[in-house]
Amino acid sequence: MSKAHLNFYFRMEKIVIYTDGGSRGNPGPAAVGVYIETLGKKIGQCIGIRTNNDAEYEALILGLQKVKHFIGKEKAKKIEVECLLDSELVVKQLNHEYRLKEQRIQQYFLEIWNLMFDFGKVTFTHIPREKNKVADAMVNEALDNQCKQNTLI
Repeated sequence: MSKAHLNFYFRMEKIVIYTDGGSRGNPGPAAVGVYIETLGKKIGQCIGIRTNNDAEYEALILGLQKVKHFIGKEKAKKIEVECLLDSELVVKQLNHEYRLKEQRIQQYFLEIWNLMFDFGKVTFTHIPREKNKVADAMVNEALDNQCKQNTLI
C-alpha cells in the first residue's frame, strides 16, 4: 500500500467547534453558544443562574455532546475535535497549565475528561474573542430572548 493510501486510511477527520458561555451578573442569567463549524450547526440556550466560568465549561460540554449526537457514537471514536474557546482560563485548566481549585470546576473538568474518551482526539485552543463571534452571538441571542422569557413570571 502506498504512503498516500496509508495517509488516507489513517488520517483522522477533524471537526472544529467554537464554544462560548456568558453570564449577566456573574452569577446571573447565563447562556451557552456552540458553533460546530464543520457541520454548520449553531446552538444557543439558557442554562439558568451561573457564573461566567460555569457557562464556559457548560458550553464546551454541550458542544462535545452535540458533536457525538450529530455524527454518531461509532464515527466519533475516529475523529479529532478541535475546541476553540475565548476563555484563556478554561483552556489552560483543560490543558493542565492551571490548577483546578474549586470543586464545581473539578466536576466540569471530569465531565469533559469523560467525554474525551468518546472521540479519537480532543484539543483545546484559546482564540481571541474577535474570532469567536458566531458562538458569542448565540450566547447573546439566548440571553436577550430566551433567558428573559424564562425569568418572567
